[in-house]
Amino acid sequence: MSNVNYDEGMITFKHQVLEGVARLAWEGKLDEDHKEELITKLIPGPKPTYRCCIYKEREIVRQRIRLACGLNTIANPNSKNEVQVIKSACDGCPISAYSVTDNCRGCIGKACENSCRFGAITITEFRSHIDSTKCKSCGMCADACPYGAIVHLERPCKKVCPVDAITYDEYGLCVIDEEKCINCGQCIHNCPFAAISSKAYITQIIEEIRSGKEVYAMCAPAAEGIFGEGISMASLRTALKKIGFKDMIEVGVGGDMTAAYEALEWTEAYREGKKMTTSCCPAFVNMLRVHFPELYRENMSSVASPMCGVSRYLKKIHPGCVTVFFGPCVAKKSEVADKSIPDNADYAMTLGELRPLLRSLDITLKPEEDENQQASIFGKRFANAGGVANAVLECMKERGDQTEGIQIARCSGGDECRKALMMLKAGRLPEDFIEGMMCNGGCAGGPDKRKNEPMLKKARENLLAKADDRRIIENLRAFPMEEISMHRDGSFEEIDKRVYDTVQTGTDS
Repeated sequence: MSNVNYDEGMITFKHQVLEGVARLAWEGKLDEDHKEELITKLIPGPKPTYRCCIYKEREIVRQRIRLACGLNTIANPNSKNEVQVIKSACDGCPISAYSVTDNCRGCIGKACENSCRFGAITITEFRSHIDSTKCKSCGMCADACPYGAIVHLERPCKKVCPVDAITYDEYGLCVIDEEKCINCGQCIHNCPFAAISSKAYITQIIEEIRSGKEVYAMCAPAAEGIFGEGISMASLRTALKKIGFKDMIEVGVGGDMTAAYEALEWTEAYREGKKMTTSCCPAFVNMLRVHFPELYRENMSSVASPMCGVSRYLKKIHPGCVTVFFGPCVAKKSEVADKSIPDNADYAMTLGELRPLLRSLDITLKPEEDENQQASIFGKRFANAGGVANAVLECMKERGDQTEGIQIARCSGGDECRKALMMLKAGRLPEDFIEGMMCNGGCAGGPDKRKNEPMLKKARENLLAKADDRRIIENLRAFPMEEISMHRDGSFEEIDKRVYDTVQTGTDS
């Protein structure tokens, strides 16, 4: 999947809706009358700005407000998916996958017409015409045309979907197959009409804060650098506390926790000759669960994600608190919705959704030196492709376990992940372990990163260069690991005691 050239106008408008909804939530005015006032404010008319008429524009905003409130769109009332299509916004993409260009010469040979087995091509006065209701997208006409005048047009949303979950209805509108969708969110920012979005829980989080509950923020390692030069974890902590969060914890700490457990799991698996996959990327886990169920049961790590580890830590030391995750990942919302993982985060928001939340209270992020580093540099680099595997290998070395000879498939992006899993399923995977990251470049390249790669990498590396070189096991001694289960199902097993012993003594009991 290629890098996306983000449409700033499209994103700005989406954030205006979120900010408007957040302002209403802070004021306790989320009734239908005030929502309609917001719609009219955003789309005043009488002339349309983006679509054919102001009525269509207002309907799109109406659906966006529903999503901002954590509700399904009207067209998908029973959906369990986090990623949804706004039908009224899906418009303009060609229905047919093949199209005749102006290069068509109307030649006498009629190679295109003769090659079509479905009667979908007719020759008009000036050029060939493809009937989209008859076309089966076989591509024979494009291969046959001597001028290359017939082109294959693949819709952006369908092109980036790593699991072929996107189809179209009889009107050409996008349909997401929820039996296939892994909620990775790649389609969201690749749709040029902003017709695909995910449910946001901005109003519920505001209500939790307004009710006086202890609400803790948890920021993904990828947050460092995503807001620009100098915007550190300390910057985010200051801003989030102004919003009303009790405090903010780095999810890089959870990366340290996950790495410590997976180090033991990998060591035992390597001795037994068993191949394993990581379990911290929710979109990768969804791909396993939905498309490779046998591998999900037999080969996936049993360790909880870093987000879950930090949430369990907070709920252990602050009983009754509410935990909110912030990261570039849309799929984290599906992980939160998975109730088979106890004491996980209560809500997940993207870093893009954090921006309008801050603006709703006129809060600005400012550069700030981070004097309270919480995660090791290995936990901080969980966001990078290869970062999980590197952290696990580091833990194995700190424990004195064997790492020489271990081979790891560091998969970055949907295509690489799917290929590695197919090799594992066929028994032909040469590597011992798979690190699965569904986004190109890892979490730092998530669908809600917004910045281009060079800018993001520069800002991120400048911040990470200031981190100290503490070790993972050393860092975990500051946390009550004996009280925190790092199994996905929340159970305590012998491995939990062994990790605790490792953290306390540096050796395996």
